[in-house]
Amino acid sequence: MDKYPLSPDAQDLEAAFFARQDSELLEKLRKAAQLKQRRDAFREVVPNADDELLDRLMEMGLQPQTVLALVLVPLAAVAWADGRLEPRERQALLKAAEERGVKPGTPARQLLDTWLEHPPGTQLLDAWKRYVRTLYTGIEEKERRAVHSRILELARGVAQAAGGFLGMGAKISPAERAVLDEMEKALT
Repeated sequence: MDKYPLSPDAQDLEAAFFARQDSELLEKLRKAAQLKQRRDAFREVVPNADDELLDRLMEMGLQPQTVLALVLVPLAAVAWADGRLEPRERQALLKAAEERGVKPGTPARQLLDTWLEHPPGTQLLDAWKRYVRTLYTGIEEKERRAVHSRILELARGVAQAAGGFLGMGAKISPAERAVLDEMEKALT
């Protein structure tokens, strides 16, 4: 028995209505999946960030690789502060990078490998400082404190990695201290 005995066009109308609803629902699902994918990419480089901060970073037009550079540049600068890269500093730098999803063969790892062979130039640290100032205009005080403490914590870890006699103790060289102080100032 026909569902629409008086109007054969009713079925077409119903199908068009539900097709539009399905299309809108499908578009919402697609956008939600894209948002999750972008958040996941950011979460790899900012593992402890909440969704609110990640959404703000995305709204600012940032990319995960930019945020990754925000973290890795100071670590490389501290590691090379005294003009050489100690094996333990290298390990600390690689560990911090790997924890942020920097895998061998990726462009980020290739860049990091370059920094492991040659110190990043002063222009890079200057660009990093300018970027931090720009970034800070778009995030709240709570997030600024989180960025400040996490980057300095990681940088101190690299600085302390080769400190002390035969690696014992947590001595930070004067050159490393100067770079840390410079970063502290930029992050404040």
